[in-house]
Amino acid sequence: MGKIFVDACLGKETPYTPVWMMRQAGRYLPEYMAVRAKAGNFLNLCHDPKKACEVTLQPVDLIGVDAAILFSDILVIPDEMGMNLSFVKGEGPKFSDPIKDQEDLDRLIGGDKAASKLTYVYDTIKLVKEKLADDKALIGFTGAPWTLATYMIEGQGTKTYNICKKMMYSNPELLHNILAKVTEVVKFYMEKQIQSGIDVVQIFDSWAAAIELEKYNEFSWKYMVEIAEYLKERYPHIPIIMFPKGVAPFIASGRVYGNFDVFGVDWGTSMKMAKEKIGDRYVLQGNMEPCRLYSKEATTICVETIQEIMQGKRHIFNLGHGILPDVPVENAKHFISECQRVSKK
Repeated sequence: MGKIFVDACLGKETPYTPVWMMRQAGRYLPEYMAVRAKAGNFLNLCHDPKKACEVTLQPVDLIGVDAAILFSDILVIPDEMGMNLSFVKGEGPKFSDPIKDQEDLDRLIGGDKAASKLTYVYDTIKLVKEKLADDKALIGFTGAPWTLATYMIEGQGTKTYNICKKMMYSNPELLHNILAKVTEVVKFYMEKQIQSGIDVVQIFDSWAAAIELEKYNEFSWKYMVEIAEYLKERYPHIPIIMFPKGVAPFIASGRVYGNFDVFGVDWGTSMKMAKEKIGDRYVLQGNMEPCRLYSKEATTICVETIQEIMQGKRHIFNLGHGILPDVPVENAKHFISECQRVSKK
């Protein structure tokens, strides 16, 4: 079950600081692109447990990370709730039927019924666990309710979030209803991932920075905490990682709370500040700027700086967000080797 990684997440003493990379099966690996080409399109790859298993294992085999992250997509949740998801080349994910009112929300499947439709995800987990080395952990994940809701309301990715934020201020009751329904599905979804063999859970709030500080807890964080509380009550041995991107003011304000184990620090947030504010309560993860991977020298400098800052505190090496598609594989390997080198000093 990847004991070193799991123990590190739980704040236990480990022989070295483990390392893994977000979106590690991603676009920077030629082997991944070959499998994706065979699948025909991105959703086909998500729905094919054998191919999804293959790309989940690639970074472990090729790069040498300490944990695999399940290959899937956060939007399979609203897709199985009954929304019509497609991936348009050059434009990203799109829903043809975004939520505009309570009637739109009511037509969607909720709770365990929706989560039970994601059998291809659970089958992928079981296949990965059969093939993953015993000393490697498997990380399952979900998008946070707010991040999922942005796509469900906007119908696609957005830079302004104006439709969501219009709803936030003009019809908060509807937005809370959407978030509550998504939260219930996520609880069952993550529980089924754990039952299928996941060792660690991560909750991503990719679009956390779209919400002003005074509204962040109300419309995002409290729902993430609710999911974590539900899982911890039932599976206290499973580490939970929270990763809200772009919330330095939230951390600095001292408002981080909840029953979870690891807080992911994005690259735009000061690791020193995060250590001072929440490092006594949570294991910290992160936070190298992903673009440093274009330079081995810049990577080494950052890894050594993070190690120096985190001396004496619990930490997991990771990027501060996802890897870009044109990063050389050799540079990714260099990052892993440098993390392993400095953590064993």
